[in-house]
Amino acid sequence: MGEAGKMARILLAEDDAEMRSFLAHCLRRAGHDVSATEDGESAASQLERRDFDLLLADVVMPGIDGVELAKRAARIAPDLKIMFITGFAAVALNRDLGPDGRRNPGLSKPFHLNRLVNEVRQMLAA
Repeated sequence: MGEAGKMARILLAEDDAEMRSFLAHCLRRAGHDVSATEDGESAASQLERRDFDLLLADVVMPGIDGVELAKRAARIAPDLKIMFITGFAAVALNRDLGPDGRRNPGLSKPFHLNRLVNEVRQMLAA
């Protein structure tokens, strides 16, 4: 599970209901097991109860935003892969959760469905 070409367990945190529904549908059609939450708090509690391969989080959400959620996720599940989605194309987030200094990959809205599926596939294969 979670390897390239195989079903992955994905946690989606997106506060916009229409976008959340669309993304979850697309990822399920691509063969993934998707749990969709509407905010960072719900996503964090899901992470404590269940194992996931990838967290796909909106950066801007009420309450716990995507950056804070990523920090919590790294403490809860250090091996979890994290990808951000954002409506702000200029946002470049540095991964300050580990010593490697890698950037978290991200998608700027609007993005094409194929790009989302390909980015997820590449992330899971890394």
